[in-house]
Amino acid sequence: MALDHIKNIRSLLIKSGFQDQANIIPLPSSGSNRIYYRVIFATNEANNSIIASFNNDICENIAYNSFTIHFKSMGLSVPDIFSHDSTFKYFLIQDLGDTTLFSLLDTNRKKAISLYKNVISDLLDFQINGIKNLDLDVAYPVKEFNTRSIMWDLNYFKYYFVRPSNIEFNEDHLEDDFGKLSKKLMNSENDFFNYRDFQSRNIMVQDDKLWYIDFQGGRKGPLQYDLVSLLYQVKANLSDSEKDILYSYYIDKLNSILPGKQKAFEEYYIYFVYFRLMQVMGAYGFRGNVQRKAHFLQSIPMAILSLRKILNDTPLDGGLPELNKVLRKVSLMKYELQDPYNNQLVIEVNSFSFKKKGVPVDTTGNGGGHVFDCRSLPNPGRLSELRDFTGLDSQIIEYLEDQEEISAFIENVKRIIDPNIENYIMRGFKNLQVNFGCTGGRHRSVYSASTIGKYIEKKYPQVMIIVNHNEL
Repeated sequence: MALDHIKNIRSLLIKSGFQDQANIIPLPSSGSNRIYYRVIFATNEANNSIIASFNNDICENIAYNSFTIHFKSMGLSVPDIFSHDSTFKYFLIQDLGDTTLFSLLDTNRKKAISLYKNVISDLLDFQINGIKNLDLDVAYPVKEFNTRSIMWDLNYFKYYFVRPSNIEFNEDHLEDDFGKLSKKLMNSENDFFNYRDFQSRNIMVQDDKLWYIDFQGGRKGPLQYDLVSLLYQVKANLSDSEKDILYSYYIDKLNSILPGKQKAFEEYYIYFVYFRLMQVMGAYGFRGNVQRKAHFLQSIPMAILSLRKILNDTPLDGGLPELNKVLRKVSLMKYELQDPYNNQLVIEVNSFSFKKKGVPVDTTGNGGGHVFDCRSLPNPGRLSELRDFTGLDSQIIEYLEDQEEISAFIENVKRIIDPNIENYIMRGFKNLQVNFGCTGGRHRSVYSASTIGKYIEKKYPQVMIIVNHNEL
């Protein structure tokens, strides 16, 4: 499939008048299903690259193309579309580099925070001016913020986050509260452009100029949603004082442009805070727990902490009792975050089942590590007298250690992982995974993970070892 994409991109480059001599490099995946490539031309000019994208959702692409043309005509800072193919699946667009406002928060937080007021001014421009003469007939999946789309997001939260977290609730009562919350949200004025995902990952910074991407899901809607999306983005981790300053700046700008809107805006603002947080937690549940994308798994603990703080600072309306119960239970969930300031190499050794949960996702951002397949080893799970034990029990350990294949396997693993561990220590890396999989994840993989964990701990006392048995 990747080769097909590159072939099709080359064809579009030629049809669009770009030179054929170019390197086409895949870019890291994002939260969506879109695929991006950087096209680098063989020239010495400063701007010698463009971005090629593929998205199979034609309706979304048509909205993106139409909105881009409109926003460019309004003078809004969105990247150029150079061309697209006849199927509306492949696009060639302006390359804005790799620096987002989010990444700048990590490398130069002071500068990033200083840009937020400019971002808020641009947001109001999108919301108030961007909606003028916008062709909402192409908006996808809906033309406007409405009760149905609200319920989609609330049920996204319920089915992809709450239920998989084994949180008990009365579904009938929760649906009643969803309906009440929906009415409150719909009471807000609904005549502006609702960007839908206005957050720091979708704001590019190039030569101190701000650019805005990923607006293709936009629709007519309320003002509050996008400001909440920006200020309450959990991984941006804005402080209370930063949020307060930026909120006041937004209100002052709003009053100067549309006098008299402040009261109505503030009346419903907190409901949008809760609603947006539930929406993103649903996305974290789906993209993280279902699709096993590391970035979203990393975000879950921070979302829980954010919810806990909001519940303590500004409790939700008492007229939503079942929703309040659910949110309180979510806020008390235990998720462990690794200490980002720990300079030790942390080696996570996992046992897992190939048939059940599959290879564990690395939530550290390192991308994983070794995966060893134990399914060719003698299987004690086939023996009725051993089936109910695990690789931590003496019966399984004794059985496996009597097998010649096991000792050879373990010695081979040691020879493979040792150079990698030593290289990671020398280079100051912080994370490495060593994974062992078998059919059920209970016997051979558990024994191997436990044995190797003890070996690493003894040989490399300077590293931190975490051993997880995912099926026990």
